[in-house]
Amino acid sequence: MKQVLVDMHRLKYNPFNGLYSVCINLGKALAAIPLTEMELEYYLPKKDFGIFGPDAKYTEHKSIDKYYKFGTGKYDLWHVTTQLSWYKPFNRRTRVLYTLYDFSYLIEEAANTERNQRLLKQTQKRIDRADYITGISQYAIDEAHKHLNLGNKPTKAIQLGCTVSEFPGFDAPKYRPKRPFLFTIGLVQPRKNFHVLPPLLRGNDYELVIAGLNNYEYGKEVEEAAKKFGVADRVRLIGPATEEEKYWYYKNCEAFLFPSYAEGFGLPVIEAMFHGKPVFISDKTSLPEVGGDAAYYFRSFDPDAMQKVFVEGMQDYATTNPVEKIKQQAAKFNWNTCAEEYIDVYKQMLL
Repeated sequence: MKQVLVDMHRLKYNPFNGLYSVCINLGKALAAIPLTEMELEYYLPKKDFGIFGPDAKYTEHKSIDKYYKFGTGKYDLWHVTTQLSWYKPFNRRTRVLYTLYDFSYLIEEAANTERNQRLLKQTQKRIDRADYITGISQYAIDEAHKHLNLGNKPTKAIQLGCTVSEFPGFDAPKYRPKRPFLFTIGLVQPRKNFHVLPPLLRGNDYELVIAGLNNYEYGKEVEEAAKKFGVADRVRLIGPATEEEKYWYYKNCEAFLFPSYAEGFGLPVIEAMFHGKPVFISDKTSLPEVGGDAAYYFRSFDPDAMQKVFVEGMQDYATTNPVEKIKQQAAKFNWNTCAEEYIDVYKQMLL
């Protein structure tokens, strides 16, 4: 039986990070697929042994493994599930599947050319070792072709899934808005572009709730924008939200806003669409692949242009009631489908 190692070492890091969520959900979906021609082994911290069920196979991740790990030759295939993973098989026999996420740093910090070139070189090394390359969006693969040499290696876009946990009885968020509110979520970093949102509160009585880890300087820029437009009393940066709180905010918000200009995918957009909410997102990078024709798009970050999109979008939502259309778009992103596509790639590579 063929042996496949699936690198899930990112479980050792911040549970509010998107890569942690990918590892948890992809691992569970892979473990649920019955296999006869191959056996999957999950490479993760010892504290997480059993996370994908008692019958799954696990091997312990250690930081020192980046320098050398004994026994990698027993694997027929090694799946590098994160773009800058330092972990790899130390032999040439094992085939490597390498997954790309995004190149947002080239946009967010375009002036930092030295750092950017270093990251591109690191990615190129991983591409050189890979036998097959997947991307979490077609945009990620297109960007790789633009900036790197993929040679004639096979590529495939395998979009991430989205699992929304529901807590219908939950009604105790850490912050309860005092009026109808707009919602967004993500690490409070420049590429999320949250500082362009406060002007949308002009001419209405909405609050804006921003959830996400906020230990970056950028949070102050968001607060300054709220002051500049005279809406500081209606903008709330509430920090990380639990799964229960996320569910509550998605369910009860009037609309979801996501003006990010550098995304590899865009899971929060799908989570909001799951609830049938109107979503207002930027037309940059991978987001149009996620929103499809069920989203309203900010094609400019000019305050007046954004407000026009928002007002017209909310009117359209109230008039046409596209709830089912929005939910159908969200349903396209399924972890079971994602896992099955990866299994198909594993099979191709193991022939």
